[in-house]
Amino acid sequence: MRGERSTEKGFVLRAGRLCLLALSALVLAPGARSQQSFTIQQAQASPSIAAEEQEGQQTGSISGKVVDQSGAEILGAIVKLIRQGQSPDQEAKTDEYGLFAFTHISPGPFELSISSPDLSPQQFSDTLQPGQAFVTPIIMLTIPTQMTEVRVELTQEQIAETQIKEQEEQRLFGVIPNFYATYDPNPVPLPAKLKFQLAWKSATDLLTVAGVAMFAGFDQAGDRWGAYGQGAEGYAKRFGATYANVFSATFIGSGVMATVLKQDPRYFYKGTGTTRSRLLRALSSSVICKGDNGNWQPNYSNVIGSFAGAALEVTYVPPNDRRGTGGFVVSNALVRLGETSLAGVLQEFVFPKFSPNHASRSHH
Repeated sequence: MRGERSTEKGFVLRAGRLCLLALSALVLAPGARSQQSFTIQQAQASPSIAAEEQEGQQTGSISGKVVDQSGAEILGAIVKLIRQGQSPDQEAKTDEYGLFAFTHISPGPFELSISSPDLSPQQFSDTLQPGQAFVTPIIMLTIPTQMTEVRVELTQEQIAETQIKEQEEQRLFGVIPNFYATYDPNPVPLPAKLKFQLAWKSATDLLTVAGVAMFAGFDQAGDRWGAYGQGAEGYAKRFGATYANVFSATFIGSGVMATVLKQDPRYFYKGTGTTRSRLLRALSSSVICKGDNGNWQPNYSNVIGSFAGAALEVTYVPPNDRRGTGGFVVSNALVRLGETSLAGVLQEFVFPKFSPNHASRSHH
């Protein structure tokens, strides 16, 4: 009996322990599951948190200052942050101290474009390192250089004046005037003012006067116009007659008639082609000229000037030396035309060799 009771008692104790264990499991199970769920969620969340912390440690910042060329800070300058392969571009404006900043910027190459009204834009590029607080050198915006193209177009008269100034410097051997030859391949027509200017320059040049004086001496030595006599008075009359002829022929032919008939009194140097073609140009220069319209035409100016000069010469040559007024005028005019043709030959083949810088002007 005692043994049965003992066995029964042991069974009851074990059953009680099992009940206590089951009760404990029911009480503790929710907390354990919660603890386990928290642990799992924490484990799952930890990689993203770690990534965020790591990313926060890698990003950096870019800042700087913008001034003008006087060193003054620029307010409101636009600064664009350009990252290759990333869009859109970030943009910031400078404050009253000219400062700008970009934060939370991923590392790598970057470019800054800085602009402000009325100033030349600037570019800046570099590389941002992980976690770096990058400060750019001071960025200066300057006033743009004004590139102004000025086209100065001379008038035809201004070009002609320049060409005449060059011609008036032409002297054979640096002494003898050679004003009526043009070596320019494209000379412009001469206005009336320059035709008279050239005639005056030629007729009053000291070498022209000296030449007249020399021919007057030859005439006196040969007793031409014998009625003038000899001595100083005779020489003065011969000088006056010769110079009057040269002056009047030059002014009437190269000034008055060249203006009225719109013809150019100059000799146009050819310089190229066959010798025959150049010789024909030279010999015909007394009767063929270029008009102000650029076309070749009869040289009425020179012909009329030669005859007018000879006709005026009649008024001051001694009567017994005129040999008949008509014949005197014609013969003297033809002599002058012949002299013009000879001058053309010299202008084409001889004078250029002794006229300084004619080659450089002929290739303008």
